[in-house]
Amino acid sequence: MRVAIIHDWLTNPGGAEKCLEVLCELFPHADLYTLVYDEKRLNSKIISSMNIKPSFIQKLPFAKTQYRNYLPLFPVAIEQFDLRHYDLVLSFSHCAAKGVITSVGTCHICYCCTPMRYAWDMYQDYMEGMGPLKKGLVSFFMTYLRMWDANASGAGRVNYFFSISNYISQKIRKYYNRDSEVIYPGLDTNFFTPSPAAVEKKYSNYFLIVSRLVTQKRIGLAVEAFNRLGLPLVVIGTGPDIGKLKKSAASNISFLGWQPDEILREYYRDAKAFLLLNEEDFGITPLEAQSCGKPVIAYAKGGALETVINGVTGTFFSSQTPEVLMEKIRDFNPALFDSNIIRAHAIKFNIEDYKLRLWESIMSRYNEFQSTAEASEMSESPLT
Repeated sequence: MRVAIIHDWLTNPGGAEKCLEVLCELFPHADLYTLVYDEKRLNSKIISSMNIKPSFIQKLPFAKTQYRNYLPLFPVAIEQFDLRHYDLVLSFSHCAAKGVITSVGTCHICYCCTPMRYAWDMYQDYMEGMGPLKKGLVSFFMTYLRMWDANASGAGRVNYFFSISNYISQKIRKYYNRDSEVIYPGLDTNFFTPSPAAVEKKYSNYFLIVSRLVTQKRIGLAVEAFNRLGLPLVVIGTGPDIGKLKKSAASNISFLGWQPDEILREYYRDAKAFLLLNEEDFGITPLEAQSCGKPVIAYAKGGALETVINGVTGTFFSSQTPEVLMEKIRDFNPALFDSNIIRAHAIKFNIEDYKLRLWESIMSRYNEFQSTAEASEMSESPLT
């Protein structure tokens, strides 16, 4: 079976890339197509071992760091991938990857992280702060991109949809009018573990954020709140907003950049609690924290409602304002949470079960597609 995997871009490590690593492990001989690839910044041995085929955007100026500036070219670049000779195409998409063109006899399964945010539900958020001229140009292009995305998500291109959460499944139904099978991502619960009993530190004093530093992650909300609270906050991750976040942060807030998993695990283990500030599609990092036995303080929308149990493995805040977050932080009491119960919940999302579920679902859909295609060929054959 000839398999191709399509991913939007490979430039930074994150939750989506961890899911992609699982697909690469399931199909190690597949070709991996992407808009842009930056091996050094991605820092994934599993993904880098694949036969990676970037688009023409890879050769454009500053593409590895400023690829979002080439958004108008994404549909063209995706459609130029030649996938005629593959039996199975797996697109792992939060932007344009699902828009690839495949042959009639090719089964295309899209594992959707989210419908294209800036074209749909976060359109107005991305438009905020733009000047009149830029806003006019962007809105004109977004209308085209929205139509392209809706067409690219139709049955003519995607045969089956998987989604990473019920929250995303609802978006796929609303924007694309398609059903999807929910397959929750998994994590390595054998690696992300609580501190050994001999060195366990109870209720360390800092709060922890692990995230890409981009506007939609709302890290600035925590910076403003902790500036006023004066409590220790540790931020792990990189992204285009790191400069302005550092500039606005007081001395009680530490930015550590990207950290390897071994170091990250220690920060999870020693944190007082993990903070999730935005409306996540699913959210791997809150589960990593829970796997280490730590409670989560999360914004009460999106995928967090499916991974955090209020009052058991964490708590929620209802509004993305510094005042509401500050009140939740002041009232937070780690003694109310049992680390063993928190970890037991996270283990339900273990990577072994995830791999098995994903493999079985892919093969089930592929076999269904093949059976339907064979039945169609037989019905169209002339009588002999």
